[in-house]
Amino acid sequence: QVQLVESGGGLVQPGGSLRLSCAASGSIPSINTMGWYRQAPGKQRELVATITSGGSANFADPVKGRFTISRDNAKKTLSLQMNSLKAEDTAVYYCNLRYSLAISYNYWGQGTQVTVSA
Repeated sequence: QVQLVESGGGLVQPGGSLRLSCAASGSIPSINTMGWYRQAPGKQRELVATITSGGSANFADPVKGRFTISRDNAKKTLSLQMNSLKAEDTAVYYCNLRYSLAISYNYWGQGTQVTVSA
């Protein structure tokens, strides 16, 4: 059974930085995509960034140029470096892992709160 555990959330002032981490455990195929999604109060969950096992990254427009995503395949970890944070970045951030083996598998972490406020 795959499990994802996020860490690193917290309270930060506008313009500040935070680094989120996600540790995956369990049997995971070498070809997969991991990513970060977020959900603000009263809004739907939205994509923040994804990265394939080959290192190809994709970012949502609101975070381009401010956020960086990285992963360590050997350690099964995923990171999100968030710089120049804005109030609108406030949300619960979720780690995601997906892959396909005849059928599609999609796993979520429990989420970590990020609050950007003065």
